[in-house]
Amino acid sequence: MALQNLDWFIIIFFLVLFALIGIYASKKAGKSSKEFFLSGQNMPWWLLGVSMVATTFAADTPGLVTELVRNDGVSGNWVWWALLLTGMLTVFFYAKLWRKSGITTDLEFYELRYSGKSAAFLRGFRAIYLGVIFNVITMAGVCLAGAKIANILLGLSQAETLIYASVIVVFYASLGGLKGVLLTDFIQFALAMVGSIWATIYIVNMPEIGGIQNLISHSSVSDKLNFLPDFNDTEALITLLIIPLAVQWWSTWYPGAEPGGGGYIAQRMLAAKDENHATWATLFFNFAHYAIRPWPWILVGLASLIIYPDLGSLNNTFPNLTAEMQGDDVAYAAMMTYLPVGLIGIVLTSLMAAFMSTISTQLNWGSSYIVNDFYARFIKQDATEKQKVLIGRLSTVALMVMAGLFSFYLQSAKDVFNLLLQIGAGTGLLFILRWFWSRINPYSEIAAMVISFVIAIFFFINGKLETPIVSNIASHWQLVIGVFVTTFGWIATTLLTQTTDANTLEKFNNVVFGNESKFKGFGKKIAAFVAGTIGVYATLFGIGSFIYGNTTKGMLLVVLALVCCVIIYIAMKKPRR
Repeated sequence: MALQNLDWFIIIFFLVLFALIGIYASKKAGKSSKEFFLSGQNMPWWLLGVSMVATTFAADTPGLVTELVRNDGVSGNWVWWALLLTGMLTVFFYAKLWRKSGITTDLEFYELRYSGKSAAFLRGFRAIYLGVIFNVITMAGVCLAGAKIANILLGLSQAETLIYASVIVVFYASLGGLKGVLLTDFIQFALAMVGSIWATIYIVNMPEIGGIQNLISHSSVSDKLNFLPDFNDTEALITLLIIPLAVQWWSTWYPGAEPGGGGYIAQRMLAAKDENHATWATLFFNFAHYAIRPWPWILVGLASLIIYPDLGSLNNTFPNLTAEMQGDDVAYAAMMTYLPVGLIGIVLTSLMAAFMSTISTQLNWGSSYIVNDFYARFIKQDATEKQKVLIGRLSTVALMVMAGLFSFYLQSAKDVFNLLLQIGAGTGLLFILRWFWSRINPYSEIAAMVISFVIAIFFFINGKLETPIVSNIASHWQLVIGVFVTTFGWIATTLLTQTTDANTLEKFNNVVFGNESKFKGFGKKIAAFVAGTIGVYATLFGIGSFIYGNTTKGMLLVVLALVCCVIIYIAMKKPRR
């Protein structure tokens, strides 16, 4: 499609704005590695919370939700809605602990919690494993989604898209550090939400759709509206609800939903002003991420079933898509082609903003591991602050290049989602328990990483072979196999190896728990966890009920959400002394 002058003006204006923010933030970011990666640990909860939400709104997210809706209906989203339990666990049990630790990256945790050469090895190994390998896979999925959007809306090839986008995002991410990322995230989130909501309203009211009532009553859509899967369909029930809620949320490590916190979520918590700001930031993130944001994408996904009822109609409409780029996830971008002048400029800019907010965070987070947990820890321990910042900027460029290249080996948003879940399968319980179970040691974590990664790579390569080594196993059963084999492996390793020495454990407990019991206030925390989970789901389905025209059900769910808010407030309120 051809963009008009107004569209180009909107796009260029915001790209220049993002670049200027990077230049502005670079004055402080270049002073020290702590400024570059944690922005001086003085950030307010609302800015950190918005940044978390903006980061998880990647270019591939609307495509993933659209693909899930087209294939499995609204209930297909339980494969990621279930991760809310992971997020709420972090909010009420771990956010304050992370901030109390006083570390720069979550990988410093290893030498705070464990002792000896094995702890140092674990920190360095995980810096490369997460900061490079896992990070590159995550960014590659975002790059692939961005390339699909650009191919449909701008006619650009995958290589052209990645070259143009990389130059801009690397520029402000490498200059401004975390502060530059946070400031641009705030603008990008506002822009992304305005763009997605406005576009959804326009699309739903197009003559081809005929409004919300015609949409939800259409024969292609009416059987895909349920919030829960069909309980009479055993396969759908197991795949979409039972495995995510019974196994997936506590057992897998996934970016943005790490059991016990981690990655860029931990980075934001560590950058907070204090423990309360870390908690409120994470709570806001989970509320906005799961309850507020999904519905515009869900509605566009449902509308796409009317315009493009099957994959063949999509492929015929966009013949320039290569075989590797075809899939139901492109339906979101395809629907954007119906938008008028001006609005398409805003939406395209919002999608570019979503792409850049995620990539910039991943780059800053990944380079923080490379600098603090590998370079400054093992290569040059006497490195100056300027040298650390320089290595951070160089690693930012290198990570972007690797991610762009790897994106050519991926096919769809769901493929990336499944691969990331599989790599983290079975490690989640370890991350939950390591704060409280003193028996866990570095060998536990090394075993979990190695076993889960080997299983994930085996299934990934096996699925790409013309003649698979093992006959095709559905992705959800691959996940279950990975969870149980990995969990058994690291627990066995834990019981067969020595625990961390007593002095290190005592020091760790004093830092994060102080003189209090590890389990103090667990009753209130559990109550807040349950109330937070129910409250967010009630808000999510309350909004959906209002959209479907079921006002009574929507009101009841909103009241339930408000009751949950009261319970959370009471549970989190400090007792008077």
